Amino acid sequence: MTNAHDFSFSKLNEPGEIRLADYAGKVVLVVNVASACGLTPQYRDLEALYEARAGKGLVIIGVPSNDFGAQEPGDEQQIRAFCDSNFHVTFPMAGKAEITAAARRHPFYQWIAAELGESGLPRWNFHKYLIGKDGALAETLSSKSTPLSPDVLEAIDRALAA
Repeated sequence: MTNAHDFSFSKLNEPGEIRLADYAGKVVLVVNVASACGLTPQYRDLEALYEARAGKGLVIIGVPSNDFGAQEPGDEQQIRAFCDSNFHVTFPMAGKAEITAAARRHPFYQWIAAELGESGLPRWNFHKYLIGKDGALAETLSSKSTPLSPDVLEAIDRALAA
């Protein structure tokens, strides 16, 4: 049976991969991100959440995508510089990924579509998927749910306690 641990992302602006299997036993929040979106300040809260919960077993993976409003137009070096200088991001960042075009969709998002249907895919930047310690999809949280909102924190705490 397929789960999130079967997938990996290229690393942002560096060689290698972010293998979700490496995070077995941890809770992973996968967030499609963008640098020029009205929701971009969520990076600040994502970093605060990561700093607060990483020691408890939470990993956050940012996945840049230009699919929503063309709000991530930069190359990987520009994205890394933006994240470092504006938000001091320390959580893992993936290389740019396509989400909306089925023929070019990243395999992780193909799995999401298979699990939830096309309607379960992100409709905008900063959509969040919570992956349980076992690699199963635990929850999906909309772009409007900020990283420090009660619904996100409660979902993460439930997954960490499981």
